[in-house]
Amino acid sequence: MAKSADKKLEGLVAATFTPFTSQGEINLSEIGPYIDYLTEKQGVNSVFVNGTTGEGMSLSVQERKLLAQDWCQKAKGKLEQVIVHVGCMSLKDSQDLASHAASINANGIAVIAPSFFKPSSAEAVRTYLKEVASVAPSVPFYYYHIPALTGVNVPVRDLLEGIETLIPSFRGVKFSGSDLMDFGQCVSHIQPHCSVLYGVDEQLLAALVLGAHGAVGSTYNYLGSHMNKLLSEFEKGNLANARSIQFKMQELISYAVKLGFNLSMNKQLMTEVSGVHLGPPRLPLMPCPQQHALSIKQKYQNLFPVQ
Repeated sequence: MAKSADKKLEGLVAATFTPFTSQGEINLSEIGPYIDYLTEKQGVNSVFVNGTTGEGMSLSVQERKLLAQDWCQKAKGKLEQVIVHVGCMSLKDSQDLASHAASINANGIAVIAPSFFKPSSAEAVRTYLKEVASVAPSVPFYYYHIPALTGVNVPVRDLLEGIETLIPSFRGVKFSGSDLMDFGQCVSHIQPHCSVLYGVDEQLLAALVLGAHGAVGSTYNYLGSHMNKLLSEFEKGNLANARSIQFKMQELISYAVKLGFNLSMNKQLMTEVSGVHLGPPRLPLMPCPQQHALSIKQKYQNLFPVQ
């Protein structure tokens, strides 16, 4: 893994799951096979570690450091970029994780807005982000916008106003919201060396039309090869083919939602499809019923048969 401070983050980025043992401890032995699966089977060469999909907010600071370090070490020569999410409820914990990410040569750090005591304005979010970024000034910095979980609905377009003056290392946004107007405004106003990455997998094509530079999502762990084809078809102007792939993904997600699709089910589906043993989720999330995971796996195989 080369230090990629000047490399713009583009294309598909897998939001990684955190492997646990059956006793609920992190299981670093699965990270190597996980990386091989992403690169060799899915054609996905960048990852977003310790985010929502990785149950980052349910991990201790020490666990997050161990995971980030293992991903960075094992990614060398295999992955292009490892972005480490360092957002916490505590500013001090976020700074601790950001400093650690710098020390292990992560290619970028990302931060969500705190969600217990919520920042109520763009200025408050910017000020918080500045304090985190300041301890790792040489590491590309991304804001992770996920209002459905944080409850922080500050328009990202407002947040971008003057952000590079405050945070010279700022390199973009992981936009995991459904407000495509705000998303489009971000794309149209962001600096050319920065990236706006979309995080709602089932609406990726709409975001591409608005100029998304890439996408970060959980389904790219096991649908990466198909969604790379969607990107390729879009770039060639073959919209009918791109739509066909997006609609298949929407059918899969819609089917899963009827079974109560959540992170636990998503994690179990990844285990079933990839053979990487990810283990159970951590409480308060409950394990996914095996029959639900197998039912979604069958739907997945029907929609995306092995070529």
